Amino acid sequence: MAGMILPDIDAISHEAARIFINFSKECIATRGRFIAALSGGSTPQKLYALLSSDRYRGNAEWSKIHFFWVDERCVPKESEYSNFRLSFDHLISRISIPDANIHRIKGEFGPEKGAQDYEDELKDFFGVGLPIFDLILLGMGEDGHTASLFPGSKSLDEKERLVIPVYAEKMNRITLTLSVLNNARHILLLVSGQSKMRVLNDILVDNERRKNYPAGLVQPVHGDLLWLIDEAAAGKFKRMKS
Repeated sequence: MAGMILPDIDAISHEAARIFINFSKECIATRGRFIAALSGGSTPQKLYALLSSDRYRGNAEWSKIHFFWVDERCVPKESEYSNFRLSFDHLISRISIPDANIHRIKGEFGPEKGAQDYEDELKDFFGVGLPIFDLILLGMGEDGHTASLFPGSKSLDEKERLVIPVYAEKMNRITLTLSVLNNARHILLLVSGQSKMRVLNDILVDNERRKNYPAGLVQPVHGDLLWLIDEAAAGKFKRMKS
């Protein structure tokens, strides 16, 4: 398990932006395109704003980059709760990227139809077998969830489907399955804030407790995982294997 402990969310965001740009250049040079899956939440928001800033925007070949999403709430794309809207407001609307390169989850279709529509989109784009994303950006909740995969959920054992509906008390969702996440070439898992410290400690130091948290089950089969953690979330940890 590799990772970096950085001073704060600003440092995490700059490191993630640098990695994003470098990976995109490598993938475009070798395969002609770069395929990334984005997450919602407050942690990646600053990263998206950075990528669209003058400092980074000109370093990416946006016409050859495709954006998918890790998960989405079952709301219209204009909703303040939409992961797509977060990405659109802070990144997509500020760069020159073809509409055909944007592959959003249609949360407004509802859990079942939206999940099936997105799975069809993935199969049309990637072909037979598990999709292979070049880069997946993930965050972690205070309960250890990642994407819309929550502790104790039966969805963690899903092996057949690529995308599943998630029924929740507050808001239904649609998410990629753990099998798809773990098939990526690269995964960045961004963790910020003291409220994440206890769960992060369980995941990083206890192989048995790690299994209780979806974020702890993110273990790429063929690719690599890099944790980017700020000092508040790291707590007593001073360093990680790099």
